[in-house]
Amino acid sequence: MLAPEELTILVRITAALAIGAMIGFERTFHGRPAGFRTHALVCVASALLMLVTVYQDVWMTHVPTEAIRTDPTRMAQGIMTGIGFLGAGVIFKEGLTVRGLTTAASIWITSAIGILVGIGFYFAAGFGAVAAIAILSLFRWIENRLPSEYYAHLIVAFPRRKVMTEDRLRQMVGNHGFTIANLSSRLTNAGKEFEYRMMIRARARDATEALSRQLRQSSEIIGFRISPTGD
Repeated sequence: MLAPEELTILVRITAALAIGAMIGFERTFHGRPAGFRTHALVCVASALLMLVTVYQDVWMTHVPTEAIRTDPTRMAQGIMTGIGFLGAGVIFKEGLTVRGLTTAASIWITSAIGILVGIGFYFAAGFGAVAAIAILSLFRWIENRLPSEYYAHLIVAFPRRKVMTEDRLRQMVGNHGFTIANLSSRLTNAGKEFEYRMMIRARARDATEALSRQLRQSSEIIGFRISPTGD
């Protein structure tokens, strides 16, 4: 039979594992680099470290109980600082787009929930877990239906001797409901190709497919890339 304290520790670690796994599953489902296992480990680690302060009288046996003067909040601060480095590791730049911000935030809140579980604050931990899962899944559905401008990076490549004029390119993009926020150009492939690079925006997300179709059909264009911004 487990002692009451051992049972409490087991329950808290199991709860942290379950909550971290649930949050991480959403990230794994959407193909994010830090997913099921990472979030479970973060939540369990945070709970374990807080248990160190909750049960400090168990392991500080060589010091009289009345002489112990520790601040549990310092452990929480240290955990959150360490999680900052882990979160930074999942944020990366892909071309002109920054990705991983939501995953970093999910790791951060998972750690906070683990701290709450570690000290036995189950109500706040449970409500925080529900809120985190709702934000990651339900809010995604809401966000996709909110009226907003759609931004993307567009790169269009031409042979150096057959470059489409900037005015024609602007007109092509504009015909599909896009406006160009900024535009730059450069020579690539040892000067053999010419590229236009721009940020485009539109009200409708499905405008991208129509623009992509026209770019594919153009015999002047030798390559293009449309990269949506966002996480």
